[in-house]
Amino acid sequence: GKEGGSGGGSFSVGYMPTSTGGSSMPGSNVKYPSLVKAAFLLERALAPSRRPSSTIAVNSNAQFRPHTDSGAGSGQSKSLIVALGDYAGGELVVEEQVVDIRYKPKEFDGWKERHYTKYFVGERFSLVWFTPKGCEGMKGLELSGD
Repeated sequence: GKEGGSGGGSFSVGYMPTSTGGSSMPGSNVKYPSLVKAAFLLERALAPSRRPSSTIAVNSNAQFRPHTDSGAGSGQSKSLIVALGDYAGGELVVEEQVVDIRYKPKEFDGWKERHYTKYFVGERFSLVWFTPKGCEGMKGLELSGD
């Protein structure tokens, strides 16, 4: 198996804010339409009372160092994260609290709360649902025609 963080990658689907205050759509929406639909439906299944998100970060074997979220759209909604895959380790640490998110969703404020991924071995994916500032009211699920 791969060691945590090696060969990791991330991309976004849904809507993304632009520096001018509007929104744009990542090319991944067109490249992975069934993933877009399934991932936004998964948010509804995991957190039916949560306001639908506009955006999902899809991470593959990514091991993040301690950080708070930044960039376009800062001041977003709370994030919902879940990890999937066949791996050991890889817990999410939020403000020094260790949380096992493997098939167990966790909501947190990625813009205010410092968070990172613990070391892992194996294949680990995570999905992070959120709505950046400038994308309020845009539902990613509507992109799939639902």
